[in-house]
Amino acid sequence: MSTVVQIALGLLPVLAFLGALISLDTFKLVRLRSIIVAILTGAVVAAVCSQLNPLLRDWWQLDSSLYSRYPAPVIEEGLKALFVIFIIRAGRVGFLVDSAIYGFAVGAGFALVENLYYLHTLATVDLLLWVVRGFGTAIMHGGTTAIMAIISKQLSDRHQSQAGIVYAPGLLAAAAIHSLFNHFVLPPLFNTLALLLVFPVLIFIVYERSEHATRKWLGIGLDTETDLLKLITSGGISGTAVGRFLSSLRTTFPGQVVADMLCYLRIYLELAIRAKGLLLMREAGFATVSDAETKEKLSELKYLERTIGKAGRLALHPILRTSSRDLWQVYFLDQV
Repeated sequence: MSTVVQIALGLLPVLAFLGALISLDTFKLVRLRSIIVAILTGAVVAAVCSQLNPLLRDWWQLDSSLYSRYPAPVIEEGLKALFVIFIIRAGRVGFLVDSAIYGFAVGAGFALVENLYYLHTLATVDLLLWVVRGFGTAIMHGGTTAIMAIISKQLSDRHQSQAGIVYAPGLLAAAAIHSLFNHFVLPPLFNTLALLLVFPVLIFIVYERSEHATRKWLGIGLDTETDLLKLITSGGISGTAVGRFLSSLRTTFPGQVVADMLCYLRIYLELAIRAKGLLLMREAGFATVSDAETKEKLSELKYLERTIGKAGRLALHPILRTSSRDLWQVYFLDQV
């Protein structure tokens, strides 16, 4: 088998899967640059593991089969998961399908390097073996990290927490699937076929849930935020429960800080409505571009965040929607 065919069978399947994931994203929220960074991160992790695994295997005096079934999956999935944990904690992931794209991109980078390594070290490679290597192991690496990212994003949103414990179930699931794959319970070819059947179904389910959650969030958020902004800009907020709540803050904060909090609330609502409008435009197929006014408001929002401080932002939580998805939209506007 020619080297060109070997490389194609080893590298193209995982990139094709990644491309399919990106095409499923109606809102196109994950930028190409971010995907490239994720792929490169996975490649670096693979290079690290290629040096680390032999050292640990010799140190623990384990044979290759036992090491590949138990320690290796935990170590490799744990290192791949670091990037996923970072971007979720940094508020850069808005929806489940985005977490799947990031996770699969990291796994794709890992698989690309690993496949190139095996292509370099194996003396002869027959077609069937390389199909199993290219499709099977590559999709496994991408799939396990995507599953870890999906579970972690779901738990983080549900519990409104960034504590380390919310990432443990996803990491355990990824390591367990990786370990099961390395046990070769089924013949390698059937292992590959099983992955090719199961993973697309899983991604389709995630895609459907993500689309439903996005549309629900857009509808509820736009209505709520538009009504509240109208009250603020019209001066009719004083007679409402929100107005009375803001007035009560004067017993805790200086008058100037309360005024800055009201200004912060207004700008935040304007930006939130702008973000949701851009998402609706993207869903409809329109191009979205940044504008100077939005950039100015983002700068003012950051300034007011420092002015009112953490205590002031916490005091506004009963009024503002502060889920991870709501906080993400500010990051989204900054990246448009």
